[in-house]
Amino acid sequence: MPGVLDGIRVVELATWGFVPSAGVVLADWGAEVIKVEHPQRGDPMRGLVSGALTASGQHPVSFMFQTFSRNKASVGIDLSIDAGREALYRLVAGADVFLTNYLTPVRRKLRVDVDDLTQVNPRLVYARGTGLGPDGKEADTGGFDLASYWSRGGVAYLSTAEGADYPPPMPGAAFGDLQAGMYAAGGVAGALFARERTGAAQLVDVSLLGAAAWGTAPHIAASSMFDIDAMPRGEHHSAHNPIANTYRTSDGRFVALVMLESDRFWAPLVELIGRGDLARDARFADAGARSANRAACIAELDAIFATRTAAEWRELLNRQRGVWAIVQTPAETRCDPQVLGNGYVASMDLDDETLTVSMPPVQFNGGRPSPRPAPELGADTDRVLLELGYDWDQLVELKVEGAIT
Repeated sequence: MPGVLDGIRVVELATWGFVPSAGVVLADWGAEVIKVEHPQRGDPMRGLVSGALTASGQHPVSFMFQTFSRNKASVGIDLSIDAGREALYRLVAGADVFLTNYLTPVRRKLRVDVDDLTQVNPRLVYARGTGLGPDGKEADTGGFDLASYWSRGGVAYLSTAEGADYPPPMPGAAFGDLQAGMYAAGGVAGALFARERTGAAQLVDVSLLGAAAWGTAPHIAASSMFDIDAMPRGEHHSAHNPIANTYRTSDGRFVALVMLESDRFWAPLVELIGRGDLARDARFADAGARSANRAACIAELDAIFATRTAAEWRELLNRQRGVWAIVQTPAETRCDPQVLGNGYVASMDLDDETLTVSMPPVQFNGGRPSPRPAPELGADTDRVLLELGYDWDQLVELKVEGAIT
């Protein structure tokens, strides 16, 4: 099935996770994404050690680079050399989108800033990702998601239990990069639509800090209205609605209940689990009573959930209509029948092993794109430049000069 962006060519001049993740989304939506890398150094994500896990020995492929650069082509160009920059210009002239996370001073030095490239291509969608946004005194300050998104954006604060010695670590590598990258891909899609309507070049800006501000929107609004740091965050033993809470099972797993309409679900739930007496207990007669007596109510539920395993709770809770979930590991999520059935992950064959990768959560027309392995550095340089009109003699000259790989 054709992708919604079939026929769209994207040139990506970006490193690490944020903007390259936007390139993966656009590629999965059908665009041709050409990743421009330095001929010798490449994207440093190729060699990133994350969680002490790196490419070596039994697993010679970087799972991080595969995550952020699969489905792309790689062209090795040295933009500090005039002939290399000219090759990029020729590539951009026939492109629809240019993605970058290079900061303004670097873009200006390499002459790949907005004005430089829209002169080459007056219909270009130019998308730039930054740590802290394109304006303000710190616009040219670099950023990673641990700093700009997780810490400065307030997400770490909201994830820190009261009285904890330190904020928790970010839930995973590139956690904020992936959220912001998805926003950037959506912004590019909107800009392409506007360009088709107007014919004019479009500038798209997405930042890690802005993504965090969006993700914490209720807290920002509440802090403004009530002059507080953030919305109150109930701990397990103080949840105002005891059936919108998480409970430990007998085998050390956790069940999250999300039954927001407390009066609708309370009686059927406690009847199902064999404690119909709790539905008739005056302390728990309605939502107000359960909130007023929440410590006692939660204690009752703690004791109840501790009597069965997660598997037993899964079987039992499937008999009622309230929303719930077992707290799963990423390994379990990877194998979850709903995840597999909806194509939220896909298998990708590498040389010596199979890698499961996450797919963009936005799907079109029931399509299930197939991931392809990330390219070797400069693997597509010759093909792409030949398509641009270079001949083999010119390619040899560029390689001798060091302009391409």
